[in-house]
Amino acid sequence: METLKSPKQKITPFLWFNDQAEEAAKYYISIFKNSKITRLTHYGEVGPGPKGAVMSVVFELEGQEFFALNGGPQFTFTPAISLFVDCQTQEEVDQLWEKLSSGGRKDRCGWLQDKYGLSWQIIPNALGQMLNDKDPIKSKKVMNAMLQMTKINIDQLKQAYGD
Repeated sequence: METLKSPKQKITPFLWFNDQAEEAAKYYISIFKNSKITRLTHYGEVGPGPKGAVMSVVFELEGQEFFALNGGPQFTFTPAISLFVDCQTQEEVDQLWEKLSSGGRKDRCGWLQDKYGLSWQIIPNALGQMLNDKDPIKSKKVMNAMLQMTKINIDQLKQAYGD
């Protein structure tokens, strides 16, 4: 098997899908800017998938490479691993939240599962800045506010923070 590593990235997330790898990759690149499919492979004579069916898809989201495999129903995603998206604005949080959660599930504290079962964290970088404040009272207030949220709201975090 050829190497999965690119010169710019040593570790590549590997995503196992039943048979929706290409569909998922196209969905993800439609959501994130600066994204593309870089390689598509098909099963040959030996399988295990049907000859000609998509076996794998390599794609990039915002410069991050991913490898998606159509491996069958043996494994599914779990929230024990998620993709963390560092957002700059509330508008970015709102857009990604709505698009990625469509057909999936909205969870607490900025977490969601997309329609393929993959977990994402849609988090504004302002949250990390406030949580890391030197004033423990401010950071505790922000943490308590965040724990009440589903989608993270920067204005509500700022209110709790005291801005």
